[in-house]
Amino acid sequence: MATPGSAPASYLLLLILLAVCQLAVPWPGDGFGGYDVVSVARSRSGSALSARLELVAESETMALEPDVKALSLTASLETDSRLRVRITDADHPRWEVPQDIMPRPAPEDAYLDAPHPGSGASSPPHTRVLSSAGSDLVFTIHASPFRFTVSRRSTGDVLFDTSPTLVFKDRYLEVTSALPAGRASLYGLGEQTKRTFRLRHNDTFTLWNADIAAGNFDVNLYGSHPFYMDVRPPGTAHGVLLLSSNGMDILYGGSYLTYKVIGGVLDFYFFAGPSPLAVVDQYTQLIGRPAPMPYWSFGFHQCRWGYVNVSDVKGVVAGYAKAKIPLEVMWTDIDYMDKFQDFTLNPVNFTFAELRPFVDRLHHNGQKYVVIVDPGIRTDPTYGTFIRGMQQDIFLKRNGTNYLGKVWPGEVYFPDFMNPRAAEFWSDEISRFRRAIPVDGIWIDMNELSNFYNPEPLYTLDDPPYRINNNGTRRPINNLTTPASAMHYGGVSEYDAHNLFGLLESRATNRALLRDTGRRPFVLSRSTFVGSGRYTAHWTGDNGATWDDLRASINTMLSFGLFGVPMIGADICGFNRNTTEELCGRWIQLGAFYPFARDHSAQNTVRREPYLWESVAASARKSLGLRYRLLPYIYTLMHEAHTTGAPIARPLFFSYPEDVATYGVDRQFLLGRGVLVSPVLEQGATTVDAYFPSGRWFSIYDHSLAVDTSSGMRVTLPALPDAPYVHVAGGSILPLQQSAMTTAKARRTPFHLLVALAEDGTAAGELFLDDGESPEMGATKSEFSLVKFSCATWSDGMIRLRSQVVRNSYAPSRNLVISKVVLMGLQSPEPLKKLTVFVNGAKVETNSAVSTGHQSRRGLGAAHVSGLSLVVGDEFELKVDMSN
Repeated sequence: MATPGSAPASYLLLLILLAVCQLAVPWPGDGFGGYDVVSVARSRSGSALSARLELVAESETMALEPDVKALSLTASLETDSRLRVRITDADHPRWEVPQDIMPRPAPEDAYLDAPHPGSGASSPPHTRVLSSAGSDLVFTIHASPFRFTVSRRSTGDVLFDTSPTLVFKDRYLEVTSALPAGRASLYGLGEQTKRTFRLRHNDTFTLWNADIAAGNFDVNLYGSHPFYMDVRPPGTAHGVLLLSSNGMDILYGGSYLTYKVIGGVLDFYFFAGPSPLAVVDQYTQLIGRPAPMPYWSFGFHQCRWGYVNVSDVKGVVAGYAKAKIPLEVMWTDIDYMDKFQDFTLNPVNFTFAELRPFVDRLHHNGQKYVVIVDPGIRTDPTYGTFIRGMQQDIFLKRNGTNYLGKVWPGEVYFPDFMNPRAAEFWSDEISRFRRAIPVDGIWIDMNELSNFYNPEPLYTLDDPPYRINNNGTRRPINNLTTPASAMHYGGVSEYDAHNLFGLLESRATNRALLRDTGRRPFVLSRSTFVGSGRYTAHWTGDNGATWDDLRASINTMLSFGLFGVPMIGADICGFNRNTTEELCGRWIQLGAFYPFARDHSAQNTVRREPYLWESVAASARKSLGLRYRLLPYIYTLMHEAHTTGAPIARPLFFSYPEDVATYGVDRQFLLGRGVLVSPVLEQGATTVDAYFPSGRWFSIYDHSLAVDTSSGMRVTLPALPDAPYVHVAGGSILPLQQSAMTTAKARRTPFHLLVALAEDGTAAGELFLDDGESPEMGATKSEFSLVKFSCATWSDGMIRLRSQVVRNSYAPSRNLVISKVVLMGLQSPEPLKKLTVFVNGAKVETNSAVSTGHQSRRGLGAAHVSGLSLVVGDEFELKVDMSN
């Protein structure tokens, strides 16, 4: 290894030139030195190991920055399914994500200096193992040279296997793990717009939050999520998180994964799975469960940057009503503000006298109103928000004074949400504004932070020796954002905390709305970090009106499901560029099944409200009509997400991990376990190429059996003109209601149960009900109802559908009724003229109120029983005799 003392003269000359030019360059991924383990100790509980590592050989990058001489490692089995491995400087504290931002157990024996009598420390053998009988994770530390592995006890599969070339400097950390290139399928590592959901080999993932439009592929965008899931045949999955807010590049070479981090510590968490759902459950146990979203937020939303005045917005609401397209929420972009200043109204086009009655009218109609708020506060001495911010001294600093940036209002200061006073300031401003305009949610944008200035580098923090691949061009980390040398409350540098801003603003906004309204908050944030799902929904940002963006929206949606942000969607019809009738029609068909469904467009582009084209309006009516029918099912998935972390929109391998063919499917997705959405994603397409995993798949539109396969198969379907294909998996029971123009009206309609029988004649499902706005969702003291449904086919030809009421403290569930049951997948080659129905043992006579029907296609039948009055909150048994 070359060191400064032994380097040739030409090499030293090159280093001098680099220093003079202050040129930051990427370093190669090989030729490094490493560390040896000099002592190891086990904690008294036996669930943790601590080790001291000492530098053996300087890395070849020593010339730019020295290596840390001694490191401390702690490995701890925090739960049976979670292993933590933390490596830091043994002698000096370093930046880590603060506990108040990401609460987590403190590492045991984190700073072991050297062996001493009674410590349990010893000179290390070649390896030392940490494991427990209850855990499938095994940690092994290798002493000389130091490296570590994480493996699966049950199979022996190695999940993480570091090379012996660990690099640990003040502002550059590097570690590489080997991967089985032919077996590992990786997902996650965002936020980036990708052409495939499964990560492609030889790709770089840069994590540095930036205002870069989502229409740019393969570059860092608004959020940072250093988490990935690895799925391997025959279907076992595990997850890996590097908990770091520092900028980084992650290089995925297929057979290896290399982290290049420009600060902080190496704090890895490993999640054992072994199923994909178990991984997200374990991951969100650590980072925080997704926030419950209000029921109304699952309705359809409309926004545009460029609505000129209140009359324009009124016209949009009227256009939806005239076209009979559901509209739940009306949004306004920065147009409503006075000079683009937060918490103000445009004195000409969005006056209080016009806007307040409009919002009141929306509320009267059961609709909602949401506005945008940006973090930059204009430096205007007559502006009340600015005056109060100055009085409370809550702005980000540089050189001891408030840092001056520039965004839409002009020159601004940025609130420092690491300062406890900033959250109070923010809450007060939101409350003041809501007293004038009672908005139902807050949309926080530009919070990467976005800055129209490029701050000059003044300190070494502004230009670190390793330049991450920011914007795909290795542009300086200060470009179009706040300077890395700016300082937060408590002496924290922007260099370390940059990626946290969106999370912190989301937390402050969520708590402000909760305090001001007492209801479940709705926050939509552009910038996110690990754990943002605790506070906010997310949209994919400034996409383009292109077919590529349409397709890529599925990949980003599925990725954020992994990240613990299930309330996710893309701007329907595209934000930038002019859309077309065909593209907008196909996008509304897909977007109707995003968890968060909003049409949004940029100023100076063609208008794209769906009622403007009759073909798009027809697609909106059909696709949104089905979405509103599915709302009870989707909302039940929200409850599952809140309690287990399970995404609402899921890749197929979540339900079929043993089917390797699902690992690359990213043009379809599942809602929950049972609803498969297969949209049209190509211009001029007349067919849809869809993959169906093993089992039965029924059309949700006509209840016919579409596919019955024992091994999974790809099917070419004729493209529907006005909707995507939506199929129900055999074995599912879906609770449905009727479509309406608002969720409030839809919630008052009778329920239907759609029962899709598996080959063995069984099916199951559940329904969660609450008021849709209480802060708690499914908590012990909250009011809710949870009903589980099961169905079985008996040998005597009888179908038995039962409900089990797990909880019934939500009063309306005692009045809401199930009026119709549809049974799909009946073994009846010929249509039956009559069905005999029993409810709780009593025969139900068919009459003008209660009716039955049956159809048969391809050897399987579908039957319906209508006119029922089964109370949701009461247990029941419905029997249908198919033997006659």
